[in-house]
Amino acid sequence: MTDLAARPPAPTSAPPAPTPGGRTDGWAALAATLEGELVRPADPGWDDARRAWNLSVDQHPAAVVAVASAADVAATLTTARGLGLRVAPQSTGHNAGPLGDLHDTVLLRTHRLRDVDVDPVARTVRVGGGAMWGDVTPVAAAHGLAALAGSAADVGVAGYTLGGGLSWLARSHGLASGSVLALEVVTADGRVRRVDADHDADLFWALRGGGGGFGVVTALELRLYPVTDLVAGALFFPLERAEEVLQAWRAWVATVPDTVTSVGRMLRFPPLPELPPALAGRGWVLVEAACQLPLAAAADLLAPLRDLGPELDTVAEVPVTALADLHMDPPGPVPGRGDGALVGPLPPEAVTALVRAAGPGVDSPLLSVELRHLGGALTPGRTPGGALAGLDAEFALFAVGVTPTPESVAAVDRAVRACRYALAPWTRGCYLNFAEMATAGDALWGPEVHAQLRRVKARYDGGDLVRANHPVRPAAG
Repeated sequence: MTDLAARPPAPTSAPPAPTPGGRTDGWAALAATLEGELVRPADPGWDDARRAWNLSVDQHPAAVVAVASAADVAATLTTARGLGLRVAPQSTGHNAGPLGDLHDTVLLRTHRLRDVDVDPVARTVRVGGGAMWGDVTPVAAAHGLAALAGSAADVGVAGYTLGGGLSWLARSHGLASGSVLALEVVTADGRVRRVDADHDADLFWALRGGGGGFGVVTALELRLYPVTDLVAGALFFPLERAEEVLQAWRAWVATVPDTVTSVGRMLRFPPLPELPPALAGRGWVLVEAACQLPLAAAADLLAPLRDLGPELDTVAEVPVTALADLHMDPPGPVPGRGDGALVGPLPPEAVTALVRAAGPGVDSPLLSVELRHLGGALTPGRTPGGALAGLDAEFALFAVGVTPTPESVAAVDRAVRACRYALAPWTRGCYLNFAEMATAGDALWGPEVHAQLRRVKARYDGGDLVRANHPVRPAAG
């Protein structure tokens, strides 16, 4: 495998910065330079170019640039600065909502940067900044290896990893941001940098959990992990048993080793013909689990939950590629609204409060309300990390609903707030990738880390050219 250190920075053939009055000339100069594509509002394909994965987010940027190289990124940054615009990097747009108004922003789409290069001996992978986990997982799995991938194949590697990254292997190996060995990033000055623990170490620290506002990441080098035994699946119970099952799961997670990552979840399937008839149109309470254990050991561990008598049990020995389907995320873009919180400890009365807010006695518009068990290697200080070196909580809440009409948005937002309010007495901040509403930086990182992130931002992007869904403002002075 050719690592990032061996790849010289791409030449930055950026056009000269146009004057404020020469916007048309500036766009023309950029278009002539690009390997990729510039799309403006009057161009064919504009709606496709600006569309986020979350279809409830109606993005209207000044222009869209689909970059094909680090040089394209540098040219886009230089042009945007000259035009008095900002730049928002985006791969898929799963969490595009907090970006807000983009009228003064160039949307920089990275989806063409999808190279994947595995080194099975070093147990590393070099991933393009626009790759999705579906590009990476099968290639790594062919060598008996796994990345700390997201719960869906179409989640972008870069955005997920820069925001932390909670995988099904998280309690064993920590956040995905901790698996980053190096990054190729184009900073606001148009310079292509290779950053790691020995090169621009402060920027390397910030990018691992501080989000995507410090530059445009065009490649990542990630550590891979051997996976031999893997047992995963879900236990389905009728939603009417939510209190009983979630209380049992809450007690059960206190007994499991770090090799087990699980979710307790209330899920309401819509009545769609493509769903299995046994599931469609019904409400369920589930326990989803991934156990890095032999089948017999996993069966012994799961016995207390199976003794509750699930209506459906899908737990089995599976290949690591099957983890992309375990959480049953939508297979393509959908409109939705959601938000989350970090919680812990979680006493029985907290579970009761959540069930009262979104359980069987409520006509809830939410598709899913989940609690992810944290701890293990996610505990701060347990594994190497950057700005987000762990999650100082026992559980992560995430509630989400589908919003096919404008009228449905308000109802879903109310229901999401009800879930957060129910757990407010036990809330300990927010996890970046689950924060789909505008959230204060101190709540995401804590005051000390947030202040340090602001200092790094000031050093590499003092003019705040690059923007992220959860912004870090440059420190003054």
